[in-house]
Amino acid sequence: MSPHVRAVLQALFVTFLWSTSWVLIKIGLEEIPALTFAGLRYGLAFLLLTPLLLRAELRSAIARLSRREWAMLLLLGLVMYTLTQGAQFLALDRLSAQTTSLVLSFSPVVVAFLGMALLSERPSPLQRLGVLLFLVGAATFLYPAAFPASQVVGLIIAVVGLLANAAAAVLGRYVNRGATLPAVAVTLVSMGAGSLALLGAGVGLQGPPELSLRGWLIVGWLAAVNTAFAFTLWNMILRKLSAMESSIINNTMLIQIAVLAWLFLGETLGPRQIVGLLLASLGTLVVQVGAGRARKAATAVHKAM
Repeated sequence: MSPHVRAVLQALFVTFLWSTSWVLIKIGLEEIPALTFAGLRYGLAFLLLTPLLLRAELRSAIARLSRREWAMLLLLGLVMYTLTQGAQFLALDRLSAQTTSLVLSFSPVVVAFLGMALLSERPSPLQRLGVLLFLVGAATFLYPAAFPASQVVGLIIAVVGLLANAAAAVLGRYVNRGATLPAVAVTLVSMGAGSLALLGAGVGLQGPPELSLRGWLIVGWLAAVNTAFAFTLWNMILRKLSAMESSIINNTMLIQIAVLAWLFLGETLGPRQIVGLLLASLGTLVVQVGAGRARKAATAVHKAM
């Protein structure tokens, strides 16, 4: 198995874990305020990761961080956790999972433009076709989507989450593609900064939480497995995949969430939704094929030189 194929499979596994988070979040929101819920999840995940600081090489790597590297990691934490995750929890609290997923499904388009402008990662024509197929599939699956006036605030929050998610994908790729920092160090510093700001906002605006045993179990699982483990693995994956590739794989969550909602939340899938899933899946495959051809062409040019 090539390193790229392994990275793709790992990325799909991480997105599966994150897809289960949506089901758990919808259940947890019945008793936990959104921002406090998000802050608890990522704050507890950060605490679970702090024992890794006992490793001398990790402490040494963090101690060697320059001011610029500290600034980039802190910015990554605020964008990836405080803004993106905070907006996702708030949107899910006001909108259905399908409507929120519809807005976030446009992330690949935003990431493609940001990747071209900031990372010099130009998508190939085949990758552009894959993005188009994915978006058509997402629209086919989710439309018609109704947006009552009472949900306008939720839609605005979801759009903020969309922009923050795209910015986090590009910024995370920028931080990780040099492979100069251990993935654990990237996760610890960024998650620490982002979760502290998120938890502070949650407690300050919504007060301290009062959780049942079920609530604490949900928060604990999300923190330990779907966050501490999954985000560390994701930072490692970003060293192998481009911002556009990782974003497309991340958006397979649209398909996974639909299936999980059908299995565990009783949401049905009609013919239109199934066609949308197939188109979105085909789009994801086309993007991966296009990325593989682009790498082979680049390798051939390099060898010729």
